[in-house]
Amino acid sequence: MLHEDERIDQLYANDIKIIQSPHVFSFSLDAVLLAHFARVPKKGQIVDLCAGNGAVGLFLSKRTNALIDGIEIQPRLADMARRSIQLNELTHQMTIHTLDLKESLSVVRHNSCDLVVCNPPYFKGLPTNKKNPNEHLAIARHEIHTTLEDVIQISSKLLKTNGRFAMVHRPDRFLEIIQLLEKHRIAPKKIQFVYPKMGKEANILLIEGIKEGKLDGFKVAAPLITYMPDGNYTNEIREILYGQ
Repeated sequence: MLHEDERIDQLYANDIKIIQSPHVFSFSLDAVLLAHFARVPKKGQIVDLCAGNGAVGLFLSKRTNALIDGIEIQPRLADMARRSIQLNELTHQMTIHTLDLKESLSVVRHNSCDLVVCNPPYFKGLPTNKKNPNEHLAIARHEIHTTLEDVIQISSKLLKTNGRFAMVHRPDRFLEIIQLLEKHRIAPKKIQFVYPKMGKEANILLIEGIKEGKLDGFKVAAPLITYMPDGNYTNEIREILYGQ
């Protein structure tokens, strides 16, 4: 079940076991926050783009009976995700496709999804950016195989009218995200900024939109603080990670 450099971690709040590797990929707090932030349909169809080792889809599975399709370009990560799905006995609900996300419509019908989630590469794949020498991590973090516009354009094609889009990203690309959502007919509906500590600048952005939604009713959620001054998680983050 496990390869040499892998381990099984558990997200206690969801009672989900997940196969991780420090050399290939480990989910971060971003994935947990996205799964917590997304408003999940009770049934229907969910797609997780840039699925990595399947973390976001696995966390969502505890909150819905919807079918969940993960799209991941890297075969090693997709394999880890499939084994985690088996480990959690979720093969009836979750499927991972080893695909470039631009080919998502070859496995999921156009205009069919109730929710599309994505934890995409955050950094533009520019030559001036110093890329991670580990190819797996470089692809996960830099826009080498996909761009922010690719993610939003494909999400719009996958979503049915009034379907929801939820993404985690970096605050410095907020204005670009808003422009691209509007360009591809997804109305921004809610954002939440996450701050490492009180008094620091936000380092994580959570954003939700609705396909063909109205432009009114936009909300800014209360800020989320990750760490207390002593370096421990705040109560809110502890609850998200470990449950009540």
